[in-house]
Amino acid sequence: MMRKPFNYLLLFFLNAASITYAQNSVPVVGKVWSIDKANAWYKQYKWINGADFLPSTAINQLEMWQADTFDPATIDKELGWAEGIGFNTMRVYLHSLAWKQDQQGFKKRVDQYLTIANKHQIKTIFVFFDDCWNKQAKPGKQPEPKTGIHNSGWVQDPGDPYSKQEANFPALERYVKDVMTHFKTDKRILLWDLYNEPGNSGKLTSSYPLLKSVFTWARAVNPEQPISAGLWAWDYKELNAFQALNSDVITYHDYEEPQWHQRVIDMLRSHGRPMICTEYMARTRGSHFENVMPLLKKENIGAINWGLVDGKSNTKYAWDTPLKNGEEPKEWFHEVFRKDGTPYKKEEVDLIKRLNDQ
Repeated sequence: MMRKPFNYLLLFFLNAASITYAQNSVPVVGKVWSIDKANAWYKQYKWINGADFLPSTAINQLEMWQADTFDPATIDKELGWAEGIGFNTMRVYLHSLAWKQDQQGFKKRVDQYLTIANKHQIKTIFVFFDDCWNKQAKPGKQPEPKTGIHNSGWVQDPGDPYSKQEANFPALERYVKDVMTHFKTDKRILLWDLYNEPGNSGKLTSSYPLLKSVFTWARAVNPEQPISAGLWAWDYKELNAFQALNSDVITYHDYEEPQWHQRVIDMLRSHGRPMICTEYMARTRGSHFENVMPLLKKENIGAINWGLVDGKSNTKYAWDTPLKNGEEPKEWFHEVFRKDGTPYKKEEVDLIKRLNDQ
């Protein structure tokens, strides 16, 4: 997801102060897993790696999950390609409007997705809320992609201004608790990622009330799986402190070159918890499989890159470099495979296989 440039001097200051600041100023919601419990959980799994997954036939989360456009055949095919290179985890966005349309059907489709992923030996990280891209979503037929524009149809959840209006929170609470309660013991789910990039799209700390609330709701359900919300903007002091202090496992996003990514790793180590990078790999920004993925394996940090198959999301195009004629970018921004299942770069998938001992 698109983000602001990092300020690394600020990162050093904030991380050094974050634990003390959080302990003194930020609420802890419910019972966070102990560091020992979190690390014991992490040790159960071989090295976690995979992609943020949206089937190539969907432009956004609604098109993925609505009954008319849910596409198990494509999901099965594309997760098969992922399995073939050793990927073992997918991060997948849900959407509250798909649940609101058809609560029982939505949960059945989630279960069907999990069955397909499990067949391919893939665990799932589910994401609830999201502050990125288009402000408002509408159920029903989704828009067609805008030619050459990155993620032109992606939609926020619950959207803007809805995420700021506490009158909407009771309905969102029912959604989160219903889904989490239904799947709270499901071994096919690795982790619940409660809120993607809170404060993005200019929302800043207006997202804080919903962020606190979704952690409260999740702790009330008390799932067997850990919960988290990824850090992504290092100068969002209040949000970062809350996210870090309330997450069982530290998740974060980093699309920078490896020397800068290493600094983030070194700072986040101070929390003592397992770490999963849930977004990385933006080729034109210097974040590649070949220079970041080995670093993450060496550091025993989960590695989830943005994008698997080139499709309607158009995320082979860069955030800030639209190509109006829709021509192929000189270098793809995200994605691993073309629509026919051939790799964008064979040397990349060969590396991924080697890192996965295949």
